[in-house]
Amino acid sequence: MNAPRNDPVTPSRRHWLGWTLAALVVAALVVLGWRSVAQRSAEQAARQSRPEAPVIALAPQDVAVVQQRRFQAEVPISGTLQAVHTATVKARVAGDLRDFSVREGDAVQAGQLIARIAPAEYDARLQQAEQQARASDAQAAVAQRQYDNNRALVDEGFISRTALANSRADLDAARANAKAAQAAAAAARKTLEDTQLSAPIAGQIAQRHVAPGDYVAPGAPVADIVDLDTLELRVPLSPSDSMAVRTGQHARVTVEGSPTPLDATVVRINPSTQAGSRSVLAYLQVPAADGLRQGLFAQGVLATGERDALLVPLSAIRSDRPQPYVQLVTTEPDGSRRIAHRNVTTGARTTVDGQTLVAVTGLADGDLVLRAAAGSLGQGTRVRLLDSNPSPD
Repeated sequence: MNAPRNDPVTPSRRHWLGWTLAALVVAALVVLGWRSVAQRSAEQAARQSRPEAPVIALAPQDVAVVQQRRFQAEVPISGTLQAVHTATVKARVAGDLRDFSVREGDAVQAGQLIARIAPAEYDARLQQAEQQARASDAQAAVAQRQYDNNRALVDEGFISRTALANSRADLDAARANAKAAQAAAAAARKTLEDTQLSAPIAGQIAQRHVAPGDYVAPGAPVADIVDLDTLELRVPLSPSDSMAVRTGQHARVTVEGSPTPLDATVVRINPSTQAGSRSVLAYLQVPAADGLRQGLFAQGVLATGERDALLVPLSAIRSDRPQPYVQLVTTEPDGSRRIAHRNVTTGARTTVDGQTLVAVTGLADGDLVLRAAAGSLGQGTRVRLLDSNPSPD
């Protein structure tokens, strides 16, 4: 039986296999190249069929130039007027209110009687206390005479010194009772005086809390008095604004209903922040003027000193995101202009020619930003300037 033998691959057969593999590779490359060309052609056709994004034209008033300049920093302020001197008249004893004739707006003088508490009960208590004081004084006088007599008898040997000591104790007790009765009478006299309610300061009645005939308890408010001769503006400041505020700085404020601005001066700054709001209260003295009333609203600007910074119009700062940003006009390498959104940090403010400017960081001197009038443009939007010299800040 013959053993099987391997059939060797002849050179001609190997040559044929190599050409076959090469042909398959070339065919695959041709297919891939055809697909790539077809894909590029499709993308080019799609680009040609898709309309190009429009170029937004920007007028000169839509654009502002970021400028480095020295300016008078200002802090916007607002608050309410309040009188420096106010007082609340309160009842010190209980009873029915009588002779309460002053009304809101009436002028009163310091020490002027404005109301009474029915005094009959307190007058009777005073008379009783005074009678007890007189009785105690009489008992003390009797004890004094008894002691004097006993001391003479002791000197003559008719009574013992123990009896004299007892007489001295009776005298001390009588004197103590007399002083206690006198103190009770003084307290009753003070209580009777407390039935008369007087104005502690000069001013005007701002509010009546009760009406004549009402029963009032001790400590109950009866009337508020306000002195309008000295007014101040109570202004809450943000923690960042408060850092630049000092006593003696001046502000220009306008009170609601008044067309004339007033000059105010910072006289006090609260050393603590307010719970909840974390604001810092500053108090500005306002000069007296006709028509000013406690509680009127006022607003203005407080000058906090000169400084150097990059300034942009406040209207260019957008706040529809967690961090403020501006719409920056950038120039591409090909010379086209596009919009980029740039985050900024704002600082002090100032007013120039009626326009509010704000100091910023995150920009460069000479940058172009959009004002609010230009509206909101998406990042990457193509724009062109109608005027090569946009308006400065």
